Amino acid sequence: MNFSDFDLSKCPDGLLPVIIQDADTLRVLMLGYMNREAFDKTMNEGQVTFFSRTRQCLWTKGETSGNRLTVVSIYPDCDNDTLLVKVRPAGPVCHRGTTACFDTPESEGFVRSLARLVRQRHQEMPEGSYTTRLFIKGVKKIAQKVGEEATESIIEAVDGNRDRFTYEASDLVFHLLVLLEEIGLSPEDIERELLKRHR
Repeated sequence: MNFSDFDLSKCPDGLLPVIIQDADTLRVLMLGYMNREAFDKTMNEGQVTFFSRTRQCLWTKGETSGNRLTVVSIYPDCDNDTLLVKVRPAGPVCHRGTTACFDTPESEGFVRSLARLVRQRHQEMPEGSYTTRLFIKGVKKIAQKVGEEATESIIEAVDGNRDRFTYEASDLVFHLLVLLEEIGLSPEDIERELLKRHR
């Protein structure tokens, strides 16, 4: 993908609008603009860089705050005049100190948010965390827990106990996220497989 691929005829000042979305929660975080230099720098370094219309210069998000936006994937829209950049943010994105510049509900894509927390636990291994204890025990113990929670979910479903089924199914999803992380997969990998089957 090159900057020259985009149709800038409808773009103000020849700047490409860029929508920033959290790759895990799917929450829209902010809108910025890129010129050719900002686009090239983003593509080369994997950190989102904008062109600041106010200061008329390049601006790498987080260069002063440390709250950088690490690029996960980039998609042009159907008209080739807007860009969607999926990122993993390192801290609040908005200058107000909030997660996003848009005040949408925090609960969007909670399973992805939980998967991100599980990944963080795996990286940091905080003492006293149940998730840390699972990772220490390894793949066999985690897989065993998935099996136990699946069995408990089945029992509650067969018994017709919706509340208990919801509780056990939630345990099942959590332990499955831990197992995915342990073997190096993510919810996105499962989504891709399901999408491939759907097609």
